Amino acid sequence: MAAQRDYYEVLGVSRSAAADELKKAYKKLAAKYHPDRNPGDEEAITKFKEASEAFDVLNDPDKRARYDRFGHAGVGGAAGGGGAGFQDVGDIFNAFGDLFEGFGFQFGNRQGGGRSSGGASRGDSLQATVRIDLPEAFAGCRRELRISRRESCETCQGSGCKAGTAPAKCSTCMGRGQVMTTQGFFRMQTACPTCRGRGTVVRDPCTVCSGQGRMLKEVVRELSVPAGVDTGMQLCLRGEGEAGQNGGPRGDLYVEIEVREHQLFKRDGQDLNYRLPVTFAQAALGAEIEIPTLKGREMLKIRPGTQPGEVSRLKGYGMPDPRGGNSRPGDLLVEIQVEVPKKLTVEQEELLRRLAELDHKHVMPQRKSFFEQVREFFSGSDESNTEN
Repeated sequence: MAAQRDYYEVLGVSRSAAADELKKAYKKLAAKYHPDRNPGDEEAITKFKEASEAFDVLNDPDKRARYDRFGHAGVGGAAGGGGAGFQDVGDIFNAFGDLFEGFGFQFGNRQGGGRSSGGASRGDSLQATVRIDLPEAFAGCRRELRISRRESCETCQGSGCKAGTAPAKCSTCMGRGQVMTTQGFFRMQTACPTCRGRGTVVRDPCTVCSGQGRMLKEVVRELSVPAGVDTGMQLCLRGEGEAGQNGGPRGDLYVEIEVREHQLFKRDGQDLNYRLPVTFAQAALGAEIEIPTLKGREMLKIRPGTQPGEVSRLKGYGMPDPRGGNSRPGDLLVEIQVEVPKKLTVEQEELLRRLAELDHKHVMPQRKSFFEQVREFFSGSDESNTEN
C-alpha cells in the first residue's frame, strides 16, 4: 500500500502557509481535478479527494496542530485512513460545496449514490451470484433471480407518513436539508443532523413501514446471460437495486457470473482444451475419431505417426466473445494422449513381440518365471566377482 503524501506537499504550500493561501491552493487543485471536469478519470478523482482531505485537516487549527506534531497518525490518517473520512465525492461536496460557487459545477444527486439538497437519495445497489455450466456459458442462457430488496411502502407511497398526513418542514434547516457550520474564516455546508438531509421530518409515521418509507420485499427478475461469459464477469441490471428515498432513483443490481468446471473441457480464455486418448496403433497408423465439442460431435483426423502430446486445433470451436460483434470465437485444442494397455490378450502380445523383433528392440523374455530371473541375476553377479 502506498504511503500517504504530506498534506502540505499535496496542496503545494509551505508549513507556514496562512489560511488564505491554503484556501487559494485548494480551490486551484479542486478546479483542476473536479470530477465534472474529468469524467471517468479515476486518477483525477483520487487527487480531488486527496486535496480535500489535506484541506480539511490543515484548515482546522486543532487538526493542523496535531498533524504538525504527530503527522497522519495525529489526525487518524495513518496509511489507508484519512483525516476527513470522506466516503465518496458527494461527501466532499457536502463539506466544501460553498467553496466551489462560481465554478459552474453541479452538486445535486450524482450517479452512483448520494443525497441531493432536496432530500432525494439514490437507492443502494445490490449484488448477486449466478452459477452456470460451461455449455450454458457457451450458448448463453436465461436465469431467474430471486432477490430481497427495499421497495417503497405501498401504504404511504414512500413518504413514511401515516395516511392523511404529510411530512413537515424541518425546523432546524428550514427545509433546505443542509446546515452551515463555521470553521475559522470559512463556512462549511453539511447535512442537517435532524432530518438527515431530507429537509422534512415525519411527525406521524406510517404504521406499516414505521416511518421508513420502504419495506423489504422479495422480487423475481429474469437475467439474460450472453454467450461466452466467464467466471468473475459481472452483468449490471440498471435500476433493479433498492428503491430510492423521497423520489430518488433506484440503485442497480450487479450479478457476478460463476462458471462451473467441466469434466471434459478446460477453459483458457476463449480457447478450450481437450485431451483425446488414442491407441498406439491409431497414433502410428492414423485414424479418424469422433470427438465431442460444445457444438456437437465432430470427426478429427489423426495423421500417421502422431506423437504423444501433439495438439490439433479446431478453429472456431472455442468460446464466443461475450461482447458480441464480429469477433471470432476461440479454438478447441485437442491434445493427443497415447494410451498403453495394462493387460494384453495372447494375440496382442504375440503381435507386439513380432513388431519388437522387426524393430530390433529388446523386450522381456516371454513366460520367464520370477525365480529364473533371480537365478540369472545372481549368476551374473558371481561371474563378475570371479573376474575381479
